[in-house]
Amino acid sequence: MYNVLRCTHDAKRITSERGLSLISTLWILTILSVLATQFLYSMRLERRIQANFEERIKFHYAAKAGFEQAIAMLRGDETPYDVLGEDWAEEIEEQIADGIIAGNALTYRIKITDEGSKININTADVNTIRGLLNLVGYEETDLTELPLAEAIEQGRPYRTVRDLARVEGMTQALLYGQQQVTSVDMAPDEKEGQSAPGLIDLVSIYSVDKNTDASGQQRTNINSADAQQLTQIQGSNNQSIFSQGEAESLIEQRDFDSIGNLLDAQAISEEVFNSIRDRISVDSNEENQEQVDINTADAARLQSLDGIDQGIAERIIDHRNSQGNFENVDQLKDVKLITEAEFRSIVDKITRSDEKILKGLMNINTAPQELLQLLPGMDENKAQAIINRRESEPEDGQGTQVPGQEEIEGNPFTNIGQLLDVEGMDVETFRQIAELVTYRSQGFLIEAAGVDPLGKTIATCVGAIDRSGEQVVITYWRQD
Repeated sequence: MYNVLRCTHDAKRITSERGLSLISTLWILTILSVLATQFLYSMRLERRIQANFEERIKFHYAAKAGFEQAIAMLRGDETPYDVLGEDWAEEIEEQIADGIIAGNALTYRIKITDEGSKININTADVNTIRGLLNLVGYEETDLTELPLAEAIEQGRPYRTVRDLARVEGMTQALLYGQQQVTSVDMAPDEKEGQSAPGLIDLVSIYSVDKNTDASGQQRTNINSADAQQLTQIQGSNNQSIFSQGEAESLIEQRDFDSIGNLLDAQAISEEVFNSIRDRISVDSNEENQEQVDINTADAARLQSLDGIDQGIAERIIDHRNSQGNFENVDQLKDVKLITEAEFRSIVDKITRSDEKILKGLMNINTAPQELLQLLPGMDENKAQAIINRRESEPEDGQGTQVPGQEEIEGNPFTNIGQLLDVEGMDVETFRQIAELVTYRSQGFLIEAAGVDPLGKTIATCVGAIDRSGEQVVITYWRQD
């Protein structure tokens, strides 16, 4: 009986041990299966990450290829003006060969923006900045310790437009824009794109241009040029504008804070007038050879006066012919050094700066109406008139021809003086904006993207370039 019980006990023990072994084995197999599954998942995830990384790298270089193409396009642009009808202004989509998969192609898109079409926040005056803030919906309150326009001005210079975010009082909506509230009565297609612009869409720090005229010649600084340089300035008829005496008179009067002030310069400086005052009259006796009657004297007689050469003498005669006789000798100082027509003909050839590169000029060929109207003396009508002029048909009916491109539509400005052709443009406004605008640009923003076959953007690179020198310089770079 004992043996039977012992055998039974041993059998139960063996069965129990076998059960535990089976359970242990099953647990081990389960754990191994989980580990194997996890390992396979990790491998697949790693392969997917690697594939995504490879795809991103490929599209990044596709975007870089687009960026380089844009630089090459701008470097090869030899027109003396920059307008929205040129090839660079059109969004471009092209492909390059995939360097990994044979026969595959990668797509990139390029968008080039003329930075001269914006307002340079580093050079704009405070009134222009106030106008910008009004455009983006800013409303000044009494609670602000310092008005935002003044705060922006005090925070200069900015290295990037996004640096405006650190200005006290700046908000995300003002800087980046905001979605506008749309009416429930609007159709779905009308609701799309209903957004208010932000400063980031309207301002720049990269707008630059060469300090040269339309022919590429360095402009003459009317505040520092000597008499010989001034007499070499030629008008539209290739004739010198200033005689030697006129050049010397300009030098004695100059310290111009605007090239427009040249219109106020006198043909006879105070120093010359004081030296000849005792020798001139408005009703002298013809027998008195010592006195020169400025109402009757011819050019030769006027040149007998010290400091009066033929150029000044002719201006005196032109003045009395158009304005009538002088009532007193002091009115001789009313004779101007330059006419409005002459100023128009040389305005593109003169400057107040010796710098070879000028910052902050607005391109009248590309700037939108809402920014043009913020310039001094401008309004909505004058700004729209500029756009109408540049989009109109040329008077000869022939479009502008650009080498290597199709004929450009419209009638682009090729000289600052042409602003006076604009309907409603008065001389006072012209003289205020003459040295604030240009008709070309050397600063551009390039946005390049690598896109997949479905049109989804995979990688982007954005850069600002300056092509004013012998080499194109990248002044700003960001890649995503």
